[in-house]
Amino acid sequence: MPKPHHVPAAELPPGAVRPAGPWAVVNADGRLSAVSRRCRHQLADLSEGSLDADGCLVCPWHQARYDLHTGEMVSGPRGFLGYHGPTPGYTGLVKRLGQVVRLRVRRAHRQGTDVVVD
Repeated sequence: MPKPHHVPAAELPPGAVRPAGPWAVVNADGRLSAVSRRCRHQLADLSEGSLDADGCLVCPWHQARYDLHTGEMVSGPRGFLGYHGPTPGYTGLVKRLGQVVRLRVRRAHRQGTDVVVD
């Protein structure tokens, strides 16, 4: 049986996003979640992302937003490659893809001094 991925709970205060193996582990005001780490847009590391006011995980590169419960992209990227700005048609296309090819979602829970991804 593979060893579970974990992050020290002390490193995951409310609002934090941290890596744990192939997972981005999130503490959304005490609700722990884990999603796959690669953005569906250009494969940015989502463990370097942030949480927005709606509790969505925001990609650090082009600000695509993901629902932590379903893994679905709820708003598309704001740019591509090195460009950061409006791309209406492209953004809509990537958002549709992110709704079909969702992030993988796993349960995360506190176990002793760690947060463990199942």
